[in-house]
Amino acid sequence: MRIALRIGYWLFAIALLAAILVSLDYTLSQAVLIGLVFCPCALALEYLMPKARRPVDKVYLSLAVLLSIVLLILVLHQCVWTTLTQYGAHLPEKEVPPMLINPAFLGLILTVLSIGDFYWARWIGRRYKAKDRSVTFFSERRSITLPLADILYIESNDTEVRIVTASGESYRNKTGISQWGNLLGEDFLRIHRSYLVRADAATLISADTVSVGEVQLPVSRKYRESIYSCLAKRSQASSSHLVPGRP
Repeated sequence: MRIALRIGYWLFAIALLAAILVSLDYTLSQAVLIGLVFCPCALALEYLMPKARRPVDKVYLSLAVLLSIVLLILVLHQCVWTTLTQYGAHLPEKEVPPMLINPAFLGLILTVLSIGDFYWARWIGRRYKAKDRSVTFFSERRSITLPLADILYIESNDTEVRIVTASGESYRNKTGISQWGNLLGEDFLRIHRSYLVRADAATLISADTVSVGEVQLPVSRKYRESIYSCLAKRSQASSSHLVPGRP
């Protein structure tokens, strides 16, 4: 269901983009085709931006994504008109509408799409809790499916991550830890640039250490406040269930 809802978001986004492009004198099929190029560019912006640590890296990434989508639109536009001419549609040469190569317009569309997908994924994560969900990924060329409730934490080691389960098993995967954070949702906490832990399995044992199962993991200053807040709320919720007569 989670995958279907994510796909539904992008189908809706493509439909809106197609409506805009139809108003620019494209046919519906041409508008849908050109609208499709926004999806990978928006996803690239969404998943790669958290990895850009320095402001200058974020600027370079934004410029690279904008340049990529402009080139894709120009190439696709030319291919569409060339194909139509080859099949006997004697059409005058059509220039690319200025709006489609306007960096401000393209940046706005990509930002709206990526932010919308991010918050949509968060809503889906709240709607479908970890105990009812599972995740499928590739580890050493094998397809692995795990219930989220079985995952203790994820450790990033530069080029790959290690997924550690409650039973002590571990799996290697090439997906970045930021993308894992988006995939797993709010049931998992980012405690360090290298660690993502399941919230209901984590116990704060000191100002800079969290216990997960039998393992102690470091807490970085960047994530300390959000971790304190989340674990405090969970502790209060647990106490309210343990005290008789408490609402």
